Amino acid sequence: MEERKSGAAPLVLAILVGLLAGIGGFTFLYAEGLSYMSDDPRVCVNCHIMTPQYDSWQKASHHNVATCVDCHLPHGFVRKYLAKGENGFHHSAAFTLQNFHEPIMMTPKNAAILQETCVDCHSALVHEQVLRGADGSGEVQCVHCHRNVGHGPMTGMGKFE
Repeated sequence: MEERKSGAAPLVLAILVGLLAGIGGFTFLYAEGLSYMSDDPRVCVNCHIMTPQYDSWQKASHHNVATCVDCHLPHGFVRKYLAKGENGFHHSAAFTLQNFHEPIMMTPKNAAILQETCVDCHSALVHEQVLRGADGSGEVQCVHCHRNVGHGPMTGMGKFE
């Protein structure tokens, strides 16, 4: 006689998938996830911890020529959206778990992207010595001398010490 297979496993699987999709969809909508696909700088203040950086960018010299994305993400399409996804994952985890450094700080990987975009936009002005370092040991970081260019004087939680 043939054993009758239980229909409980597919039902449990369907419920779990539904729960994950529902919670994921709700979280995506609540966090305005689709807005992060744009280049609009106002998206950066979806997390209010970024308000000082946004406010200072509005007063900075690059305000009329560069957005957050122009400086903080690679310029190539694929690399840009890979970095957006990676940063989005790390940012959402850090803010959800409240385990981020205050004031917020760039990772070495994001600092390298910032340097790359500075040099990309200002290649005609960048001296070879900057690219290889004054002593030949490595690249001089543009923000070493031009720290306030993108954000102007920092205030509040993002203030430079």
